[in-house]
Order: sequence, then C-alpha cells, then structure tokens
Amino acid sequence: MISATKLKSVDFYRKIPRDLTEASLSGAGLSIVAALSMMFLFGMELSNYLTVSTSTSVIVDKSSDHDYLRIDFNISFPALSCEFASVDVSDVLGTNRLNITKTVRKFSIDSHLRPTGAEFHSGAVSNAVKHDDEVDGESVEGSFSFTTHNFDKYAHQFPITVVNFYAPWCSWCQRLKPSWEKTAKIMKERYDPEMDGRIIMGKVDCTLEGDLCRRNHIQGYPSIRIFRKGSDLRSEHGHHEHESYYGDRDTESLVEFMENLVTSLPTASQKPALEDKSNATDNAKRPGPSAGGCRIEGYVRVKKVPGNLIISARSDAHSFDASQMNMSHVVNNLSFGKKVTPRAMSDVKLLIPYLGSSHDRLSGRSFSNTRDFGANVTIEHYIQIVKTEVVNRKGYKLIEEYEYTAHSSVAHSVDIPVAKFHIELSPMQVLITENQRSFSHFITNVCAIIGGIFTVAGILDSILHNTIRMMKKVELGKNF
Repeated sequence: MISATKLKSVDFYRKIPRDLTEASLSGAGLSIVAALSMMFLFGMELSNYLTVSTSTSVIVDKSSDHDYLRIDFNISFPALSCEFASVDVSDVLGTNRLNITKTVRKFSIDSHLRPTGAEFHSGAVSNAVKHDDEVDGESVEGSFSFTTHNFDKYAHQFPITVVNFYAPWCSWCQRLKPSWEKTAKIMKERYDPEMDGRIIMGKVDCTLEGDLCRRNHIQGYPSIRIFRKGSDLRSEHGHHEHESYYGDRDTESLVEFMENLVTSLPTASQKPALEDKSNATDNAKRPGPSAGGCRIEGYVRVKKVPGNLIISARSDAHSFDASQMNMSHVVNNLSFGKKVTPRAMSDVKLLIPYLGSSHDRLSGRSFSNTRDFGANVTIEHYIQIVKTEVVNRKGYKLIEEYEYTAHSSVAHSVDIPVAKFHIELSPMQVLITENQRSFSHFITNVCAIIGGIFTVAGILDSILHNTIRMMKKVELGKNF
C-alpha cells in the first residue's frame, strides 16, 4: 500500500500554517473586488448559455413537385362590380384557370369600401347563351325607351319593369335586339301597359344615359335587370335592390321568362301557376349588385413556378367598355403559404426579431388609376417570394413562412384593364436553425473565470503588498 507520506507528496495545494499568514487591508479590498468580478462574469456567462442563438443559411428549396403554394388575398375594388369580377390563375407550365369561385367570396362595396350587404353569389353562368338563329327582315320596335328623367316614374308605376341596358357598339347587344324587341311586342299585346299595367319592357342606351346606367351599376352590356315596384328601395347609402337576368336570349326563352314574372305576382288566382313555373324563373335570374364596387377575398393554390394572379371583369356573354373600366384597388391582405397564427409569429419574433416584416408587404396599400393615366390602364405588381423555415435544435420545424418584395406599376393596355400580380418564387430558401450550446463549454468558461480572476487578484495583491513594504522600509531609513 502507498503510505500517507508518499500520497501527501502529490498535493497540488500545500497549506501554509495559519500562524505564518498575514491578513492585510489591501488584500481584503482586492478579495472583495475579485469576488464581485467573479459573480458578474458568472452571471454574464450563465445568461449567454441560456440565450438561444441561431444560424442562418441559404439552401436550395426542399419543396417537392407535389407541393403547392397557397395565396391568400383580400382586395377591394371600388369601381369593379361583383357581377363580373373574376379571379384567374395562370403559370409558365400552361395552367390557365378562369373565374375561380370555389375558394373565392365576393361582397358588394360602395366607393368608400363599406360593405352594402351579404355575400354576392354570382352563380353558374352558361357557357353558350342561346340567341335567335334568324332575324326577320322588318325591324320591330316593341320596347319602351327609358331616360334618366322618366325611369323612376315608370319603375314605380308598374309592378314589374324589365330593362335592357345596352350599348349600340356591343355585338352581344346587337344579337339580343331582335329577340328583345319581338318579346316586348308580344308582351305588350298580351299585357297592355295602359289596360293591364302589370309589366313593361324597356331599354336604356348607356352611351346616352350614362348617369342612369352608373346609378344601376351597369358595367357589362347587355345587362337585363328586373325592377319590382316597392322592392327597388334606396337606403341611406343609395343602394338599389333588383335582379339580373342571365338566361337564354332567344325570343321563346324571353317570352317564357316574362310570363313567369307576371305569373309570380302575388294574386290569389295565380298562385297555383307560380308553383309550376317558379323554378325556371329563379334559375334564370339572381340578385343584381347592390353597389358598384367589390371586395374579393379567399385563396387559391398554385404550382411553385412563375405565374400570374389576375383579377378582371370577365363574361362569355357580355361586352365591356375598356375605356370606362377602372381597376383601382386597395390590398387589404396578400400573403403566401400556410397561415401563421399571431401567437406563433410573436413567439418566433422573440428569437428572430426581423422575421415576418415582409410577410404581408402590400397590406393596407392602395393603387389608384388617376385621371393623369388616362383610360385602359392595367395595374401590375411584380412579386418575388422567398421561403423561410425556422428549425429548433431537435430538428422540429417551428414555422414556415413566405416573405416577398413587391414593385408596382401602371401600363396602358389595348385589352380590358386588369389587376395583375406577377408571382416569382425563388429557387433558394432561407433556413434558420437554433444552435445547441455545450454544457461542458459553459463549465470550462466558468472555471476559467474563477481561476483567472483569482490568479490575477493574487498577483495584484502580491505586487501591492511588496510595494507597501518597500515604501515603509524607505520611510524608516529616512528617519534614521
């Protein structure tokens, strides 16, 4: 066995007898300073150990071919009617989806962006509207011509007023005119406005009666509207309640529709007939827009390739005056990817303060087509998107978001003006990873702090003590 004497010989910390040590005031001061320094640096090192650090890297986007990008939007158009507002999507791979309705909602709004009622349902529109095949040689004028001055008088006089808002240059209006005039003549013979007084059919030339057409939110030609006596009420905001006809435009279909309208009047003797024919009438008509603007909200899923999100006026059976289309809009929200909850975003911002600053970059911004730009103005937005992922120290994805930059411009177009969002997704993504701090590194630093301060304080104390002793010896030598 190793003797105790030999074991003591390897002692690194040999003790000096207590009666040989000497305490000094300067040593006490240095000890206090050293202890405080140790505590302060230990606290700093502990705080640094507990603080989560991150590292940022740029890598190739890890999305697979089957991953789609979700686009959430909420955009207000003060001068685009919900009746014709269409959301379209296209991309460089040939995808072309027109008039998306499944995930899109529309709400009529006034010029101050205030909603004027419930959700606007445009319904399904037939791809091919039927017209008369042959046109009679002789011109038939059977409908009444309405103007701004006499419209309200007749609309409140007859229980049902059916009006064709048209423009002479419109090809669809020209195809409708013969069947419309023939239908009006037939209905006049069956229900004389002066004798029967239940229905009147008329027309409005929107190139001459612009104020009347704007008052009824006419943006596409022809627009057939049904006004009912007592139901076309104006609220404090000037809204109108009426219906629009979207059915076939041949004489037979129009006559049948008008007959159903007359039959639907609430008279006791005609109630049984209403039950037989109301379905056909309801399928051909829907509530008209209550205001001239539209708020479009919802989402679409697109492939992760360059593409376009386009909002415009679209119809397969109407014409539009491109010079009168105003695509000014306010972007209430435009974001990409999965929705990030406010709580999750606030938690991540504690770790990465700059994250999320460009997640909804266009939010609250307005883009107007002023008079200085003239007519036929398309408003375009060029958006470049970068995917960002935040991964914790265990490899779990904390958040995935898409931030983007946006540059907007206006351009004159020979076609119908649109609001176009050019979308380009970066092939690279930003990966932010939490760094795992080593506990052994923390212990090593703590030991270095304690040992370093203790050693430096000991050296300073020795220097100070020897200096004081030397000064005392010199002082005693002078006294002799």
